[in-house]
Amino acid sequence: QGEPDQPAVVPGTVYTDLLRNGSMEDPFWKDNEIRALPLMENDYEYEVSFDSDKDLLGQERIFLRFDGLDTIADIYMNQELVGKAYNMHRVWEFDVTGILREKDNVLRVLLHSPLRFIREEFAKCRTLGSEDAMDGFVHMRKAHCMFGWDWGAHLPDAGIFRPVSLIGVKKARIDSVSVRQEHGDGNVVLHFDVTAKHVGVCGQSRDEGDSPAELAGTGNHPNSLDVRYVVEIKEPDGTLRKYPDSPKDILIEHPKLWWPNGYGEQPLYTVKALLLPDAENAAPLDLWQKRIGLRTMTVSRVKGEHGESFSHCVNGVDVFAMGMDYIPEDNLLPRVTPERTRRLLEDARAANVNTIRVWGGGYYPDDYFYDICDELGLLVWQDFMFACAVYNLTEAFEETITAEFVDNIRRLRSHPSLALWCGNNEMEQFAGSGMWIRAMRQKSDYIKMFQYIIPKVLKAEDPQAFYWPSSPSSGGDFDEPGDPSRGDVHDWDVWHGLKPFTDYRNYLFSYVSEFGFQSFPCMETIASFTLPEDRNIFSYIMEKHQRNATANGRIVTYLSQNYLYPATLDKLVYASQLLQAQAMQYGVEHWRRNRGRCMGAVIWQLNDCWPVASWAGIDYFGRWKALQYYARRFFAPVLVSCHEEGLVNQEDISVNTEHIDPRKTARLNVSNETMEAFAGRIDWSLRRPDASVIEEGSFDVA
Repeated sequence: QGEPDQPAVVPGTVYTDLLRNGSMEDPFWKDNEIRALPLMENDYEYEVSFDSDKDLLGQERIFLRFDGLDTIADIYMNQELVGKAYNMHRVWEFDVTGILREKDNVLRVLLHSPLRFIREEFAKCRTLGSEDAMDGFVHMRKAHCMFGWDWGAHLPDAGIFRPVSLIGVKKARIDSVSVRQEHGDGNVVLHFDVTAKHVGVCGQSRDEGDSPAELAGTGNHPNSLDVRYVVEIKEPDGTLRKYPDSPKDILIEHPKLWWPNGYGEQPLYTVKALLLPDAENAAPLDLWQKRIGLRTMTVSRVKGEHGESFSHCVNGVDVFAMGMDYIPEDNLLPRVTPERTRRLLEDARAANVNTIRVWGGGYYPDDYFYDICDELGLLVWQDFMFACAVYNLTEAFEETITAEFVDNIRRLRSHPSLALWCGNNEMEQFAGSGMWIRAMRQKSDYIKMFQYIIPKVLKAEDPQAFYWPSSPSSGGDFDEPGDPSRGDVHDWDVWHGLKPFTDYRNYLFSYVSEFGFQSFPCMETIASFTLPEDRNIFSYIMEKHQRNATANGRIVTYLSQNYLYPATLDKLVYASQLLQAQAMQYGVEHWRRNRGRCMGAVIWQLNDCWPVASWAGIDYFGRWKALQYYARRFFAPVLVSCHEEGLVNQEDISVNTEHIDPRKTARLNVSNETMEAFAGRIDWSLRRPDASVIEEGSFDVA
């Protein structure tokens, strides 16, 4: 209030507009974060004037659609309140029929302060969550990490971060298209389920307040219509096939199957469904179009001698997940672009990654994220957006999260890269132990949310999907989440527990979905937020860009166990990256040597959302740390690795051991994570620190 108007860009956010207009300083520079945070104590208004197209005004119904509103918003069209929004993770549509006019429309969006909102809600019931985030963050359906995390800044931006559109509807529009795959011997049948909603009959709009009726095949309801549609399928080679007369089932002969990176190709079929009016040769009423991949996808859970397996199973083949965890790419969401995301995911694939876990404390990425994963063969472990907290399941909260689930499941279910849906990040583990629990109801609310509501919605919207209640989990019911012999685990004994790197070798987990080790970003990145006098890892500014308590000292502790202390900051930064890379190498190579007992190693984390010391393999500016170069080696489809300590059975040693102390052995192992048999030769040498050879040899492997 009282401030002059400023130009804004939509899609966009408050911070990006203020930055563009010179009304705030770069929040990533030095400690500017602490000056950016109070800006979000204010409410902000976005306003635009526009004229309407006559064709749009001639439609029976007109909807104002927001694909992304962050987060608490009142929406006015021509001074009339048309609706309120309160969930960043949903699509919001408001009926503006009869409100929109031909000239001089005014759309106004009032965004309420996220800081005031969480403070007021927290004062009511003090629901708890991660201590790294601001109190009350759990009360707002907004990316939790915007309020801080142990790698993220306190920058709870607000804005209209995805497109806004006006949608005119005549008679009916597509509500949902589901394509279920049934794989047979040499063919695939696509089962189509198309539903639509109509807005009026015989050119008449529905009365205000009526609910749009779902179109039932030949329903007798006076407002029901037959669903008429045609399907078009473009095959990977460009062949276009059309299927008229509302087909329920389509046979694809000689299908080209979609495979994860390293296992085969990623052919994609374009599927288009057009909703037709009653009249022949009239223009379609609506269009739905997606790219799909033909594949079966589930998680294998087979009981055996050592517990229960947990592995992605694609087209009947168990895949060893070589992956990294993905967090939002920027605190300022408009800076995330298809080009930037493609570069990041291509860098992941270049390091032989085949699995990306979308972590539950951020937001559901844009469509192009999944399109790129489809193209690159990256399996997506998709968390729902809940992390490190407990939630009170009120009627209003259940209503909004259910709508959130439906929106995102329908948006993402057609992607061949979608490997599984997971209820949350680390909540079963923490809630089960009583952390953040203030009332027993919160435990029962947890069960309702993640073991009843989400599975029920998935059964209706994506019945072929695999659902996992939490990460880590052994399957739910607070039944020993983190059990190494089943389900997935988060292993933090190395780093948080200060265990040596070799500790990874003490465990043969079924699937490790988080483990990591911190390092400093590249010197060029450090220069982006410091002056020369700040460049000491224990300086005030360097510590402001380090959000894990005592982490810089932790890096030095590990450094003292492995290296001479570096004499300069650039050498210290480089050594920290080597430590990180070698820590991850110890874990990944060990678990790959034990394929079958373990079927997944997903490193925390792939990327950063601002320039910071963290667990990322690629820093905020896209610069590879040493970890990413190492990953290209230890995630190589065909890998030779060395277990260089401990006793080995003499009969297993295939090289001359005459000059080697049997108490200190080196065992070489070859892992082949491809669909083809491999035959080759290992050349090995034992060398002194000056690289002179003590002994060398070679042997064949298959």
